[in-house]
Amino acid sequence: METNAHSPATPTPPATATAAGPALLDGPAARAAFGTIGTGVRIYGVLTGAALLTVIAVAGTGHLVNPFMWIRAILLPLVAVLLHRLAGSASRGSRRSFERLRGVSAVFPVAIVGVDLIPGVCPWWYAALQALCVLPVARVALTLRGAALRAAFPGGPGAHGKDGARDAR
Repeated sequence: METNAHSPATPTPPATATAAGPALLDGPAARAAFGTIGTGVRIYGVLTGAALLTVIAVAGTGHLVNPFMWIRAILLPLVAVLLHRLAGSASRGSRRSFERLRGVSAVFPVAIVGVDLIPGVCPWWYAALQALCVLPVARVALTLRGAALRAAFPGGPGAHGKDGARDAR
């Protein structure tokens, strides 16, 4: 790239709507919020790992464990890995990860508890265990809607078009 008296020596990257401002993410309130989110995701991972071990123990003692319980007990710790990656990316300024984490953390606990309430799907103790597991994710959802992260990721849902660019309005 050639430079002249009217162009900067180093090109400045174009402003994108996919990242939050570093100053807002480095603020104490945003750091504290992402700390709470990280802790919630780690607690969720530990609880779902314990739920998997519980299902293994129950099956090992000869009690009935249906396929639904096995599949969910195996998949939910994997969801913890996804949530951890989204939280890490969002804490580094990715608006896309922030919005995905915000949506997943809001819908996920409701879906888990809602499915468990269907009669005959799983025993009461497993439904209670799953409800306990998603409590930290509900805390993550509430934290993501706090003032600190709304300031770090201004515009909110719907402020961007399909391609992620800000509306010209």
